[in-house]
Amino acid sequence: MLNNNQNVRVRFAPSPTGSLHVGGVRTALFNWLFARHYNGKFIIRIEDTDIKRSTQEYVKIVLDTMLWLNLKWDEGPFFQMQRNDLYLKYISQLLKNKSAYYCYCTKEKISKNKLNAQKKKKPFKYICNCKELSLKQLDEKKKLNQNPVVRFIVPKVGTTVINDLIKGRIVFNNTLFGDFIILRANGTPTYNLACVVDDYNMKISHILRGDDHLSNCPKQVFIYNALGWKIPYFAHISMILDNNGKRMSKRERTLSVLEYRREGYLQEALLNYIALLGWSTTDSQQIFTLNELQQKFSIQRCSLNPAIFDVKKLVWINKEKMHTKSVEEIYQLFIDWVKYVHLNHIVQNWDIATLKKIITLEHNKFNTLNDIMQVACLFFNYKLMYNDDKIKKILFSVNSELVLIESLKNFSEHEQYNFSAGTLELYARNLAVKYNLKTSQVFHPIRIAVAGKMSGPSLFHMMEILGKEEVVNRISFALNIINKSKEDFSNVKN
Repeated sequence: MLNNNQNVRVRFAPSPTGSLHVGGVRTALFNWLFARHYNGKFIIRIEDTDIKRSTQEYVKIVLDTMLWLNLKWDEGPFFQMQRNDLYLKYISQLLKNKSAYYCYCTKEKISKNKLNAQKKKKPFKYICNCKELSLKQLDEKKKLNQNPVVRFIVPKVGTTVINDLIKGRIVFNNTLFGDFIILRANGTPTYNLACVVDDYNMKISHILRGDDHLSNCPKQVFIYNALGWKIPYFAHISMILDNNGKRMSKRERTLSVLEYRREGYLQEALLNYIALLGWSTTDSQQIFTLNELQQKFSIQRCSLNPAIFDVKKLVWINKEKMHTKSVEEIYQLFIDWVKYVHLNHIVQNWDIATLKKIITLEHNKFNTLNDIMQVACLFFNYKLMYNDDKIKKILFSVNSELVLIESLKNFSEHEQYNFSAGTLELYARNLAVKYNLKTSQVFHPIRIAVAGKMSGPSLFHMMEILGKEEVVNRISFALNIINKSKEDFSNVKN
């Protein structure tokens, strides 16, 4: 596949018609890893010939996503719409050597042919006879259609063989292909023409892409042959399926890489997981650094079978990555994430030292950066969820009121409670013994009063971080809720 004199040059060529999705990032990653493994060049090319749907906003999103993922390119970005003269040059050459022709067929005629093929349940292959028209007939066609397309003439016999580096030898019957458009009526090239011209001029040695492009491959080979150019190596990566075994749509929310960034996943975890979608090592290693991926990546280890996208595995990898980081690193990642999701207003008054204590306390439990936000809000943005049915049942019981009154009295009046987690837990257990209660009958009302909900960090460590004054205030608030409920009930009864 490679010799010592060959320079590896690969490219990632996204279309700026939407956010960068998981499949696109996998293509970018595999190309980037392949280039780095062989000390080659990674080129980015924006394929923006779809004028109606391509936008500068999406260009920025694509490039920003690549930079966030640390997949930096060596050359580019190049834009196809800035290279139109180059495409027209080669289209002119194809017309000159009789490999292409002007087609004056109307859209209505083509649509009718498509409809007929659908009714007969046959694949659509448009048969155009414009290349066989006399000069007089061509003049008549030109009068009806001043903006013809240009079609490439497909060989009508024989086969086209693709020696794919992943899928092996693939044979296509040329008779399955009709003459296809290489220049639209608006003067812009189609994907297959622009792709071939760019790959040739950019000296691309290997084309790694999703296998949804496999059907385009013969058409591109036709163009390479017609222009007398050397054909690069092709490697088509298996598709990505969801948990139901269905092909994932580009429009599905779960595919947008920026969605995962917004949900608090680390870029290194996302890259690690995406690398495993259709590729593996001989020892089935699961956790990688980016340097390890670039050292170990090989096309030969790409799978022929479709990859299954499993969010649970992504969560596991993200959790593992977070566990390897120090509190300072997690803190900085969290602050960067807060800025990205525009939640600065929530955290701007948070005490940094307390936040770091919270991260230390729950470090091994966090799955994502968003989990830090959820836990930290229990400390800094207190809200008692007393309208929740489960909380009502516990909070408004006689035993809960007793526990909270006793705790408020002890924490307010006695200095012996130094508010260490160990001391607070001992107090709670002794209180349960004193009033012949289960520990849950003591722990639960205190947790609801202190955290505002049933779940949260280790209760007594949370109380230690909050401090006695804040805990007393929260228990007082909970008792006020209980008393208010009694008054409301009394008023209704009377």
